[in-house]
Amino acid sequence: MRIEISESEDGHRVDRVLVARVPAMSRAIAREFAEEGKVRINGRRVKKGTRVHSGDVVTLEGAPTPRDFRPTANPDLDLVVLHEDEHVVVIDKPAKRACHPLRNDETDTVANALVARFPEMQGVGYADREPGILHRLDLDTSGVLVCARSEEAFHALRSELRAGRFDKRYLALCEGEVSTQTIDLPIANEPGDKSRVRACLDERDISRLGAKHALTEVLRADVVMTEAGVRSLVSVRARFARRHQVRVHLATIGHPLVGDERYGGPPGLDRHFLHASTIIFPHPSGGILKVKSKLPSELAELVGELSAD
Repeated sequence: MRIEISESEDGHRVDRVLVARVPAMSRAIAREFAEEGKVRINGRRVKKGTRVHSGDVVTLEGAPTPRDFRPTANPDLDLVVLHEDEHVVVIDKPAKRACHPLRNDETDTVANALVARFPEMQGVGYADREPGILHRLDLDTSGVLVCARSEEAFHALRSELRAGRFDKRYLALCEGEVSTQTIDLPIANEPGDKSRVRACLDERDISRLGAKHALTEVLRADVVMTEAGVRSLVSVRARFARRHQVRVHLATIGHPLVGDERYGGPPGLDRHFLHASTIIFPHPSGGILKVKSKLPSELAELVGELSAD
């Protein structure tokens, strides 16, 4: 991609010029391109803040992926549907499958399977790449995921979700003996590490990091004796369930999830032990819908009869 700098752009930063002139370019993407040596001025590699001058030629190796796009339908992906009607689809998401693609060449996500089975979901939802998806589950978290089949159903369900009327319940296997309790700790993104969040215990951190309210209720806890020591199978409720909320809340009180090495949990699984087991919410056409998902076999065999919800 070749851009010739105009008189009106003389003296501007190259990253700002790229954002203004290149479709789907953002400041963050421009920075990444510069750091990878993909931005040149008159043939010379430059940094994001380099100033351009009238007549300069900026070349860009490649083009950024559009930030939003419609996922490609993939009918070959398995899609386990737990509930289906004209308004709502509730699926059973497997671990190791992302909810939606980050690039338009990805075809192995829940979104790709959804639009293959329910093409009317294309264009419904928060963004094109998240067709009908009301909420998300982490890559390694399995279980119930609610999706809307129309824009009207999506808006109705989103209002109920934002009002806290979605009752989301999870099963988790943790280190140690856990007691029933309510964990009320605000959550913020971890500075310098986009892959983590932190539960804020200090008022200064809450303010400095812009932490958001998060509440996790431990409804039940059953002790499981294993070769690795005492563990607890817990049933928790998180009505809003912010990113990594259940994981970081349990880790913060000293009971990280089995397999969740990111938050200090013991190894032993190729995923963390967290399963979205039940969801209860108001249906767009009236009444309350309750949908359950059984523990997948790789988790169920660790806890046996205690997995009954």
